Amino acid sequence: MDKIKWCAGKKEGLSLIEPNSNLAEAYIKKSEEALESMRVNVIKDWKISTAYYTLYFSLYSVLTKIGIKCEIHSCTIEFAKRFLGEFFSEEELDFTEDSLKARIDSQYYVDRTVPDEQCNQMIKKAPEFLVKCKLILIKLNEKKINEIRKEFRGALNERR
Repeated sequence: MDKIKWCAGKKEGLSLIEPNSNLAEAYIKKSEEALESMRVNVIKDWKISTAYYTLYFSLYSVLTKIGIKCEIHSCTIEFAKRFLGEFFSEEELDFTEDSLKARIDSQYYVDRTVPDEQCNQMIKKAPEFLVKCKLILIKLNEKKINEIRKEFRGALNERR
C-alpha cells in the first residue's frame, strides 16, 4: 500500500486542516527553543533529541501553513518527500529521516549508539534547516498551498 494512503488512514496520521500561519509560527518558535536547548545541553543524547526536534518542528511548521496535520513523525517526513520536493532536496529529507532514527535510538535504547559524526552533522544542520523552513514559510503563497493540498487529495483518491 502507498505510504501516504497508509498515513492518512491512521488515527493520528495525515489529514487536511485549515492552513494556519499563526500555528506555523508557533512551531517555528518551538523549533527555536529546541535549537537553544541543543546549544546549552552537554549530554550527547539530549543534543541528538533537541537537534532532531529543531528539524522536525521546522518541517512541521511548513505542513501547518499548508494545512496538513500529522502526529506520526515518519508520515510527516513522507509527506514532505512526496509533496514538498520543490522546497527540499532528497538529501535534506533523508537526513531528517536518519535524524529521527538517531533520536529514537538515543532516547529509547541503552544498547544503541549514534556515531559522533552523525550527532555532529545534526548539530551543524539543525540551524540551517530552521532558516530554510523560515524562508519556505515566506515563499508559500495561497496558490502554492492550494496546489499542494489538491495534489495530496488526488493522491488519496488514486487507485492502487
